[in-house]
Amino acid sequence: MPDLTHDVLELLVCPACHSAFTWDYEASELVCTGADCGLAYPLKGGIPILLIDEARRPTRG
Repeated sequence: MPDLTHDVLELLVCPACHSAFTWDYEASELVCTGADCGLAYPLKGGIPILLIDEARRPTRG
């Protein structure tokens, strides 16, 4: 996980629904664990961009 420690990840929550995040290593994104949300937030230069307008809804399946 580039520049994000496990401790920091535990402190961050989704700005849309306030659920916890999981780390998608392949996509370098923080993905919301909320069942009705699931937004994926990018990292730029190792910094999570937690703006709803910058998030994408990941494809599932």
